[in-house]
Amino acid sequence: MKSKAVRKKIAAIVTAALKVKYPVAQCALEYDEPYQLMIAGRLSAQCTDARVNTVTPVLFERYTTLQSLADADIADVEEIIRPCGLFHTKAQSIIGMCRVLYYELDGVIPDSIDELIKLPGIGRKTANLIMGDIHRKPAIVCDTHCIRITNRLGLTDTKDPAVCEKQLREIIVPEESSDLCHRIVYFGREVCTARKPDCEHCPLRAALAAEYGKHSCIL
Repeated sequence: MKSKAVRKKIAAIVTAALKVKYPVAQCALEYDEPYQLMIAGRLSAQCTDARVNTVTPVLFERYTTLQSLADADIADVEEIIRPCGLFHTKAQSIIGMCRVLYYELDGVIPDSIDELIKLPGIGRKTANLIMGDIHRKPAIVCDTHCIRITNRLGLTDTKDPAVCEKQLREIIVPEESSDLCHRIVYFGREVCTARKPDCEHCPLRAALAAEYGKHSCIL
């Protein structure tokens, strides 16, 4: 892998270029209340954000408060979230996390990764999402887009989300990290797709070429 100094420079170029292409950075998951983002994050495991966004409105219309979800009938929740897959375990963890939040934490969302991952069903990806979008703290959300694209750019060299997160924390300006991850999701869907990246229209290709003189994102 490239030196830390080189990766920092590339990360800065990528951050600036994606900020121009996607001026508004926001989470692809739709929610109104902080606990709803936690639930949407849990549902997104092995499921597309688009699918989650069709299921959560039904769930949140049926269960309008944190308490109602904490006391929800698991079979009913399973039926609602069935389209997201893994609905048995997801329903258990959703109700479990809501019970802890409501009955033990007075509805207060923890503001540290270590405390968030203690909640049922919350892994580092969702914990980072909460840290960035709810608490406005530096966060690295290592989803499939982030891992794929940062590997292609040579910013990371692993498919392990935890290792990828660690490598990115070393080179990305903390204040830019959360928004950058959202922008990478847009970029991964529209341009740098998994099967057929549109390199001809890639803004990163041009930005990196201006600095390094090579018409490729892989330097």
